[in-house]
Amino acid sequence: MENTEKTNPALIVNTESFNTRLLDHLTSAIIVLDENFCLFHLNPAAEDLFKTSDRRSRNAYIGDLLYRPESTLKALRNVQKKGITHIARKAQLRLANGTKLLVDYSVSSFNELDQEFLLIEIQELDRSYHISRGETLISNHETTQELVRNLGHEIKNPLGGIRGAAQLLAQELPNEELQDYTNVIINEADRLVNLVDRLTGSYRKPRMAKHNIHEVLERVRSLLEAESKGSITFVRDYDPSIPEVTCDVEQLIQAVLNIVRNAMEALRDSQQEDPQIILRTRAYSHSTIGLTMHKLVARIEIIDNGPGISSDIIETIFYPLITGRAEGTGLGLSIAQSILKQHNGLIECESQEGQTRFILSLPLPDEGNRQ
Repeated sequence: MENTEKTNPALIVNTESFNTRLLDHLTSAIIVLDENFCLFHLNPAAEDLFKTSDRRSRNAYIGDLLYRPESTLKALRNVQKKGITHIARKAQLRLANGTKLLVDYSVSSFNELDQEFLLIEIQELDRSYHISRGETLISNHETTQELVRNLGHEIKNPLGGIRGAAQLLAQELPNEELQDYTNVIINEADRLVNLVDRLTGSYRKPRMAKHNIHEVLERVRSLLEAESKGSITFVRDYDPSIPEVTCDVEQLIQAVLNIVRNAMEALRDSQQEDPQIILRTRAYSHSTIGLTMHKLVARIEIIDNGPGISSDIIETIFYPLITGRAEGTGLGLSIAQSILKQHNGLIECESQEGQTRFILSLPLPDEGNRQ
């Protein structure tokens, strides 16, 4: 009789390795401490939270990673002494580098091989807000683009008929001087068609290839630095270790150019003293774009010291035809967001008086991940 028994997959899995991988795929920051409150393990989310690596921080005292850690250490001692689970909601956690975080966290104890450990699970509330905001940005942009495309289709159809009728009328006119009027109709119809095409964005499929993100920024910087004739200072703050990104380089240049030119024009309009634009790049591990977590994300920050964006339009600046400038078209940021979306990325904006920051996030290929 044929043996139909199947091997239980759990029996052939290395339990220790499997459990570690489970921790590494959690979005919550997981910290394991030994009985002396020294770091035994950090999962990638905790590495990102504390801006350190598991290998580098191994055996480091948890108190050295926090600013004024007395209350946290008191909670750890209480859990260690009583064996209970400590839960804190909306707690203010301040890191040694001064970063303030609003978090929910829990601390529990467990024993393994006659050793006592403490397990800390941290949910960063600012991160949850960031994920929700990113999802909203993507959803709103998709809805707006679909509305504009449908509206554009309805506009272009009658414009084609108007243009064709004007051309036929021009051929029948007895006086060539009267053709000036039909030419106005034709030219204005063409102008509206071009406007609709710009509103709906390019349908060209991106030509993806690997490129150094700094080549994109340098092309934009050199172009606008010459255009500004030295009236604006461009500051470069690059992370040279960022792997190459997979992108359509011409489209990405267009997206960055739109944002940096907007910043430059805002500085000019406000007649800001010592106008400055910072171009910054960083790589972040286990970062979320929309609802998708990526192992490694390249982040471009474009920061200017201008007057800031009005609170009346800050939530809608990526919509078509929304602009805070009298001469603006309101298309640059919408087009830039569409380009980033084609690259599975996202543009976000933070603004206050004296500083406006546009953040472009692009996922990096898995093979480019750094240790």
